[in-house]
Amino acid sequence: MGRENFKSRLGFILVSAGCAIGIGNVWKFPYLVGQNGGGIFVLFYLLFLLMMGLPILTMELAVGRASRKSVVKAYKKLEPEGTKWHIHGYVCIFGCYLLMMYYTTVSGWMLSYFFKFLFKSFENIEPSQVEGIFVAMLSRPEEMTLCMGITVIGGFMICSLGLQKGLEKVTTVMMSALFILIVLLAVHSLLLPGAVEGAKFYLLPNVEKVKEIGLYHVISAAMNQAFFTLSLGVAAMEIFGSYMSDEYTLVSEGVKICALDTFVAIIAGLIIFPACFSFGVEPNAGPPLIFFTLPKVFMHMQFGRVWGALFFLFMTFASFSTVIAVFENLISTSIDNFRWDRKKAVIINCIFIFVMSIPCILGYNLWQDLKLIGGRDVLDSEDFIVSNLILPIGSLIYLLFCVSKWGFGFDKYIEECNKGEGIKMPKALKPYFIFVLPILILILLLQGLF
Repeated sequence: MGRENFKSRLGFILVSAGCAIGIGNVWKFPYLVGQNGGGIFVLFYLLFLLMMGLPILTMELAVGRASRKSVVKAYKKLEPEGTKWHIHGYVCIFGCYLLMMYYTTVSGWMLSYFFKFLFKSFENIEPSQVEGIFVAMLSRPEEMTLCMGITVIGGFMICSLGLQKGLEKVTTVMMSALFILIVLLAVHSLLLPGAVEGAKFYLLPNVEKVKEIGLYHVISAAMNQAFFTLSLGVAAMEIFGSYMSDEYTLVSEGVKICALDTFVAIIAGLIIFPACFSFGVEPNAGPPLIFFTLPKVFMHMQFGRVWGALFFLFMTFASFSTVIAVFENLISTSIDNFRWDRKKAVIINCIFIFVMSIPCILGYNLWQDLKLIGGRDVLDSEDFIVSNLILPIGSLIYLLFCVSKWGFGFDKYIEECNKGEGIKMPKALKPYFIFVLPILILILLLQGLF
């Protein structure tokens, strides 16, 4: 049986964008924009997305498309005789498993909150009790395991239908719904009384703020976010390169993925800041924003239960699109490396991910005294390994593989990248790719570690 390909170009772009669009777009990006000088941060972010994110994205896709295989086999097919680049493939697979060991739990939280709004958990309580609902959820391993289980089993069931009938079909519907939901929520927020101030704070360039925190801080925050937003370096994108057609250049497709990812991140802020300003609530970053701040905002709103449920449905879609994209990678890798059929790969991976996700859940209750890397809990330790080590190091390896003569080589990479119609990658960028880009990634790696 031959390798399946995407049915349509739209399918490929939505699945790849779905993989990139995740929780970070919503709980990190808007806050960073607000904290780092509004429009000034956004400009630096877009600059770094073009300078760093897009080139590495095309490299990961090039490895996939040139080999038509999942990551380990891809390296083996493309690497020069006697070299050991494929070892990185195993690290990528490990990274994908580790990512899913905690991301499925967080995706489960979104699902849990969707049901909480649907079934009126936030009605008839005081704003001061909102945080208690989140704390109560963390203390109940059975509730978190149920929601994580729905995410894991649901994700693998979709992937069991194959690439076109499962992942592509479901993601196309889900991402279309996500775009409609996010625009609807943003329009609603912008029409609230006093919302304009929030939008101004969010997007207008704020020179005073930049002076206050320092330009270096703004630049490094923008660089970090631009780099991590696309989930590069862990072969999550490589697999979709292996399924894509030769009709369009990788730069053209990469630009569309970056554009959708950025669109969701920017619009998310137009949901959050106008609503927070309208009800006088201070926006913050990370889980507190989603689980403490926004429920309070929805409680003040007319039809808040509906808006809250819609928001968490959007968050469920954003996280679930990443989950099923990574699951597809794990299944494809199992099929390629162990010669399993899809059904066997689905069942074994499903059981494995479910069992391995339980420590993350227990880290908040039964094992809450367990401290791992630098005093972090289970989830933060797993995230530290993936985000601070595997992603930047992996991206550096993809880069070196594609530009050095000891790897795939710059000429072959450029040829693969520019195959098809659309925007071409200029050959003149070779010195930048060899001398500047690796240093930028090393800076990110060192920042993450220290």
